Amino acid sequence: MRVFYGLDEIYAISNPVITTGSFDGVHIGHRTIINRINDLARKCDGESVLITFDPHPRKVLYPQTVGKELRLITTLKEKIELLSRVGLQNLVIIHFTPEFSRMSSVDFIRDILVTSLHAHKVVIGFNHQFGHNREGNFDYLYELGQFYGFGVEEIPEQDIDNETVSSTKIREALQHGEMETANSFLGYPFSLHGTVVEGQKLGRQIQFPTANIAASDPDKIIPGYGVYAVKVRVQDQTYIGMLNIGSRPTVNNNADHRSIEVHLFDFDSDIYGEHMELIFFRKLREEQKFESLDILKAQLFRDKADTIAFFSTFRNTIPE
Repeated sequence: MRVFYGLDEIYAISNPVITTGSFDGVHIGHRTIINRINDLARKCDGESVLITFDPHPRKVLYPQTVGKELRLITTLKEKIELLSRVGLQNLVIIHFTPEFSRMSSVDFIRDILVTSLHAHKVVIGFNHQFGHNREGNFDYLYELGQFYGFGVEEIPEQDIDNETVSSTKIREALQHGEMETANSFLGYPFSLHGTVVEGQKLGRQIQFPTANIAASDPDKIIPGYGVYAVKVRVQDQTYIGMLNIGSRPTVNNNADHRSIEVHLFDFDSDIYGEHMELIFFRKLREEQKFESLDILKAQLFRDKADTIAFFSTFRNTIPE
């Protein structure tokens, strides 16, 4: 996959079959669109192209309201990797600015789709809108396609169990710790990257040493408070573990500082400063406060048993 950072870098794309959007998460609906443009590109001896934006448009358009609170399912690096896996041939990343946001839909079509990319065909998702004030839609795109000479196609919305898949619904599921829903919509297990940092080392006292994780990207969404069954990639190895997202300290209730702590099974190495990928599969329970370390320790043994049982039961169906 070729990656172009801006329109000035674009060169030699044959019969471009184009789609556009934020594609946060590259979920199953997004991949349906990518598969379609790949298929259409093969039929016309062309190339598939996705135009996406960085930063996310909402962070630029509403920096003090919804944009400030928006957390992303995938970082730009993760999005690029996911798109490369589904066979996209060309990715155009446009730096989204207040000035760019004021581009009208007709200017977007004329200056970018036609003049810069020489679109052969444009494919959009169901109810997709674009341009200043989201004035552009399928009907408008189809009309201008007739004028400029490119084809237009709209992909129907994607459903799972009669529920429409969207990045917004995936974020909501992650915020509530509903990992099975989020992962089914994504089509792969959600993951979070971070670095191992110093912690309170409370877990060592009760036979459950944990690695404390500082998330790598402040804009990346973190699942809701609770205890999770996870897989962890560190030092080129994959381990099973259980992870707590919550407030410190675990015993008593006199602080409100969120922490990410993971206990790896069958692991005993110094990994301070190491990069770690946390892959989420199931929420085991809500975060709890315990009256003593003994009560906490007993619960952790139950959590470990639940985690082992989960991965043992589903080991043949869970992707690495």
